[in-house]
Amino acid sequence: AQQDNQRVRVVGTPTPTVAPTPINTPTPVSGQSSTDLQNKIRLALARPQLQRGQVGIKIVSLNSNKTIFEQNAEKYFMPASNMKSYTVAAAIERLSPDFRFVTSVFANGTPDANGTLKGDMTIYGRGDVSFSTAFYEGDYYKGLDALATKIAQTGIKRIEGNLVGDDSYFSGNPTPFGWEWDDMQWYYGAEVSALPINNNSVDLYVKPSSIGALCNVQVLPLNPVVKIQNTCVTTANSVKRDLKVTKKLDQNILEISGSMPANDKAYEGYISVSRPAEMFIALLRQRLEKQGIIITGQNRLINPKLKVLSQVAPIEITRIESVPISIIAQKTMKPSQNLFTETILWTLGEQVGDKAKINLTSAERGVGVVSNFLMQAGIASDAVRQYDGSGLSRHNLITPNSAVQLYGYMAKSRYAQAWFDSLTIGGIDGTLRNRFKGTKAANNVRGKTGTIDQVSALSGYVSTASGERLVFSVIVNGVAETSVRQATIDEIIVALANYN
Repeated sequence: AQQDNQRVRVVGTPTPTVAPTPINTPTPVSGQSSTDLQNKIRLALARPQLQRGQVGIKIVSLNSNKTIFEQNAEKYFMPASNMKSYTVAAAIERLSPDFRFVTSVFANGTPDANGTLKGDMTIYGRGDVSFSTAFYEGDYYKGLDALATKIAQTGIKRIEGNLVGDDSYFSGNPTPFGWEWDDMQWYYGAEVSALPINNNSVDLYVKPSSIGALCNVQVLPLNPVVKIQNTCVTTANSVKRDLKVTKKLDQNILEISGSMPANDKAYEGYISVSRPAEMFIALLRQRLEKQGIIITGQNRLINPKLKVLSQVAPIEITRIESVPISIIAQKTMKPSQNLFTETILWTLGEQVGDKAKINLTSAERGVGVVSNFLMQAGIASDAVRQYDGSGLSRHNLITPNSAVQLYGYMAKSRYAQAWFDSLTIGGIDGTLRNRFKGTKAANNVRGKTGTIDQVSALSGYVSTASGERLVFSVIVNGVAETSVRQATIDEIIVALANYN
């Protein structure tokens, strides 16, 4: 009934009055009771489309710590990308917002008077995800150019040896546990590497050409790693598009097949790269040669399972550091970037994790760090079951109460500002940029979304109309329609923002 009343529109010409009331005269608003708010939330939850699913809610006042509303708050739910909140919060707390990723350049000696370096030059990565278009306004090369400049500043003009990429910093399968195979060809399913480059993906463009001819296919950045097999044919305008894009598992072979009508718009996709360290080294070689540095040898990779640098003691001739992790956290949380989150989790494992347990992978050590942090935050040890950092795995489980406890803890952290700055803002940026516009939740709610098939979530903060700060978590599982899940969540959050 309330929804119907909100949709009433007057059609026709109103009768003029002598002294019309100005349209901007504020309407007095009476205070609402908590019962009024709870009834609005229950109304949102009464949608018939939700009856076969499950909804978990916890809403708490940050001012008084009073629980405003809860339902299934201690039940397990798949969190989707709400899982990122736990990983990134642990990283901010355990590494500090000032932590920087380091990439080192090693050699067996320094260049001679003529600028010649005898032997191999090795790039030793430690997971610096900022070698990415996300940090350089879409430029594929600026991050690598900064590294190439550092190398040139050492005086090297010629490398009489191989260009080696050492990808051995992390341990474990590069694809996190529990990811579905059909996610792995896309950028959001990109594998983890100690030498990541451009989100470990390439941009794919497919355009029609003349009728009967092959479609035009372009992969950017240009590179020798990704191979294209194009059989896509341009058809008449009346034929419906039947384009197929397939990346072979664990291979950098991209098959473009099917058809596109001649008047069709270009297709744009983002395809993951297997063994991205190969791409890193191939593109770095291009940038070094552009600076006039000659490399006589080949491109080589060190297997992640081999710790070669522990056997040899080369010289670090230069290094480059990333932006602080506080900035990386923003580039991770706001757009919900899976690769960045997994790399952060693995970095926690290597930087802070229990090294005495030599059989554990970087990810497993990282999960241990997150678990210890959550216990410090007062969250029950069984309230969170973590299998990856980003939430793409469907094995992850959290409770709405644990999310509220996490956000409540971070609101009072010494690093609270770095945490707040990482969160997406309703109607403004990130994954909430198109939600809450025209409501009191716009430029008000801050938090983290989560979306995978049949799952939507939003946890974060919102201020009521009377200025009270609330922390909330709303998670919907087992509902097929994304629009229904989001509409339910948004209606609840707007009710909180309007609460007086």
